[in-house]
Order: sequence, then C-alpha cells, then structure tokens
Amino acid sequence: MDDRLAQHGDGSLEAAIAAHEREVRPRLERLWRYYRNEGRGRAVGQFEGLPARLRGARHPATDDRVSSNREIVIENDIAWRVHTMVDFMFGRPIRLVSTARDESTRRAVQSALDAVWEGSGGIALLQDMGLLGHVFGHVDLVLRADATALSLMRGAGLGTSAAPGGGGSTQLGDDRGAVFAGERLGDALRIDVVDPRRGVPVLDEGDYRELRAYAIRDSRSGDRRFGRERESWLSEVYTPWLRTAERDGEVEVVEEQRLFGGRLPVVHVQNMAQPFRYSGLGEVEPLMPLQDELNTRLSDRANRVTLQSFKMYLARGIEGFEAMPVGPGQVWSTDNTEASVEAFGGDASSPSEESHIREVREAMDKVSGVPPLATGVVQGRVGNLSSANALRITLVGLLAKTARKRVTYGRGIAAMSELVLAALDASGVLSTAPVDRGIRLEWSDPLPEDALERTLAAKRKIELGVSSEEVLDELGYSNNDEGVV
Repeated sequence: MDDRLAQHGDGSLEAAIAAHEREVRPRLERLWRYYRNEGRGRAVGQFEGLPARLRGARHPATDDRVSSNREIVIENDIAWRVHTMVDFMFGRPIRLVSTARDESTRRAVQSALDAVWEGSGGIALLQDMGLLGHVFGHVDLVLRADATALSLMRGAGLGTSAAPGGGGSTQLGDDRGAVFAGERLGDALRIDVVDPRRGVPVLDEGDYRELRAYAIRDSRSGDRRFGRERESWLSEVYTPWLRTAERDGEVEVVEEQRLFGGRLPVVHVQNMAQPFRYSGLGEVEPLMPLQDELNTRLSDRANRVTLQSFKMYLARGIEGFEAMPVGPGQVWSTDNTEASVEAFGGDASSPSEESHIREVREAMDKVSGVPPLATGVVQGRVGNLSSANALRITLVGLLAKTARKRVTYGRGIAAMSELVLAALDASGVLSTAPVDRGIRLEWSDPLPEDALERTLAAKRKIELGVSSEEVLDELGYSNNDEGVV
C-alpha cells in the first residue's frame, strides 16, 4: 500500500477518476433517471427509452400514425418494485448481536455499536444504503472518525477495557455509561453512505476485491467567468494511512488515519454478488428494456383510444350537415329521400394489445421477483390466502431474493461494525480483542406475523432454555434497545 496515491504519485487515482467520469458515471446516471423518472411531460427520465416515432420528428411518409400531438404515457413500474424490495430488506430494525466470549464484553460492544449506528441514522441509514444498492448494484460505506473527540472521551474517563479481566472507569455496557458515552460516540464516529456516482475506487491490479485508495467526488457550482458558471470539484481521497481533502486538484487538508491500522475506512456492499466484478447486480438495469416496451405500448394504446373514443358520422344528401349540432335530442330533417347518415369509429376491443401489455407486466414480475401482491394488490387468480404459508408460497421469489441479498448486505454491516470496534480499540475508548469483534445479525421476518404464533414460539423458546429477557426483547416488550439498528 503506497500513500503516494494521495499525492497522485503514480497516476492511478487520476486514471480511475477519468475512467469513472467517462464510463461509469454516465451509466449510473441513466439508472437513476429510470428509477426516479423525474421531470414533467416529455422531460421525464424514461422518455428517452421511447422509439423515435414517439419522441422524435414525425413525417406522414414514414409514420402513418402521425399526429401533431401524440399521447405519451409513462408508467413507472420500476420505482414501486425497488421500493418494495427495500421494504422487505430494511422495513424493520435489525438486531446486532455480539459474539464476544463473555457477557460484559458483549454488552459493551452492543452498546457502542448501537450508539454509532443510531448516531449515523439508524434504520434510515440502512434504507438509504438499500435504495442506492438496489438502483446501482452496489454501495459503499465510509467511516469518518474524529480522533480529537475520541481522545477527549478517553481523557474524560469514558473509556473502558472490555477484554476479559480488563477494567475501566466507565463500562459502556452499563445503563448510565451506555447513555453518557453513546452521545459522545455518535459525534466521534459516523457512518456515511456514499452515492456510487460520487465514489471512485482504485482497485488492486491483482485482486479486484482489494482497494488501494478511495475517492469521493462532489461537483459544485463556483464563480462565473466570461458569462459561464465555473464548476468546482471537491474531493476526499482515502489511502491506508491518510485522508486528503482537495479542491480542483489543490490539496487543502491532509490528516493521518491511524485508528484503522492501515485499513481503508471503506466497506463495499454489493446488492447481489457478481463474480469477479467490483460492482454488483442491481434491480433497475434488467427492467429497463421491459419498461421501455411497456411505455411504448401504453402510449400506442392511448393514441388509439384518443382517435377511436368518439363516433364519427358520414352524411349523404343533407345540406349544411357540417354545421348541425350532434347530441341527444337533436333532430335532423331533409326532403332528400336518398339521404343517409352512417356512424363509424368508437373504441373497439383490441385483445392482442391487452394481452401483450399484460404479458410485459408479467415479465417484469418474473425479472424483479416482485408481484403486485407484495404491495397489497390482490388479484382474483392468487387463490385462497388463508394462511401465512400460502402467502409465502405466492411471494417465494421475492423472499428468496431477499434472503440472498441479506448475505451481501449483512456482510457489509458486520464488516463496518468490526471497523468501528477496531477504531474504538485503537483510540482506547473500548479495548477489545479481535476475536471479540464478531457480529451476528438477526433479521426480522418481512411478512406480517401472527401474534398467537409468535407468543407460542416464544413460550417454546423459554422451555428450551432461552432467557426470558431475550425472548421479551424479541417480542418488543423490553425497554432495552441495545443492538437494534
């Protein structure tokens, strides 16, 4: 690991930033536009995916369905699917359970982690992480440490040795110590989510899983020169032992990073694992072609309905018919015995069109694993959902995908928690052995639970020897929130 990267000594960082701005960021921006679909009318994000005959110049010679005002329908089926997947992942708090060897260490570790995660945003932080990961395929977490605040905590007697046999002035596992130290820990250590459009990794040439450096880029508007607004770039560059802050390439701040023992304070989280790639698999990109097809067919149907919704009349032998009103109670008269009025038009059934739109929606259900039932839209063909097992069978695809993603997100949460404990140990605030920094995640069931079934399960746990305090905590009857994010 060479800290000359912070000063751009070997050009790796500049090359990584240039490649990110040229190749990675445009692709990520397109994914975000499809998810958010911001704008109005023809300026919305998904408008770019419509065919040229709907969004470009029109000419009667090339498009027989030409109209001066084509109907454009954009139905964002991507966003509600992404939101549903995030709800299934992080809709409920997660318990962080320490796997330390003794009880006092476990209490201290869980108290410290709870303070840091809650101070960084708690469940809202996890939901932000889940949303960015689902849209872009991956997301990064960075740990920002205030060494001065940590040293002040240690100097004020808020540190403790949580290792077996250790002592300290304030035990973070105790109630009063947890509250008092927790307020300080939330200020001294903060976990931030990095938007992948801003994060630039510098990967090891021999191992795509190893980071040599990491940059966070932020574009801001600067002063105006020659009638044009100048864009200013702010950057943070992390290397194993240094943090460098830059503005337009000029170094402003250089800080030593000694709390992480030569590790980058960055944790990479893939939405779903992708072999031999730094970026993971997202949820938006596979849906984009189907979303374009759906919007195209909905727009075509809207144009057909507009043209055929009203009946038209062909009149023969009636003078001045074009000026006569057409409506209920109107009487037309003529002396021409050969006069006639013929009605045509009106909306007609189009079974093939309806079938195609339905099949496109079903294809989006299969690709995403999110059926409308997951949002509470019950259709007539779902069968009898009289039990929780029947509901699980209908949502088996979404539940399986959620379980798969819990592995990658859970690994990232555990890795960041271990990094927090390493920083607390290096600062002397909470001394722990590496073996005692393990974390086990307990996830809540994303589906509604039956109160009677939960009560019976809790009773059986107590009969098997599980402590009543832990069981009551799982049921939500305990006032102890330690370990809950």
